[in-house]
Amino acid sequence: MSGEKNLEVLLKTMKPKHNLGEFVFCTTDHLEQINISQIIMSFQEKESVTIITKKEVADQLNLKYSFVASWITLTVHSALEAVGLTAAFSNALSENGISCNVVAAYYHDHIFVDIKDTEKAMAVLNAFSK
Repeated sequence: MSGEKNLEVLLKTMKPKHNLGEFVFCTTDHLEQINISQIIMSFQEKESVTIITKKEVADQLNLKYSFVASWITLTVHSALEAVGLTAAFSNALSENGISCNVVAAYYHDHIFVDIKDTEKAMAVLNAFSK
């Protein structure tokens, strides 16, 4: 099942959803010590493995982090080869002073914004469908 490629359709139907909780980016050299069900995302980088997890999990595992984020999912099924979606929403967020970290997964794009910017980010993203 392939996702939507048309940018206009993607923007009008992306329907952002705020996933409740506080999320953090951490690194670990001991991924095997973390229960896979506690990891939102992992990515192997040259220096270490980066994971995104709930803040409470990182605290329990004594993992260091410096950024506490809200997690927003764009519920539209976007094609991985779609052009312009990330640029459109990241530019809109940037114009409103909101930093974003983006993860493109198979079905959806996921945006992590500073916890203090959650409501403002949701308003900016929802404005695309008006």
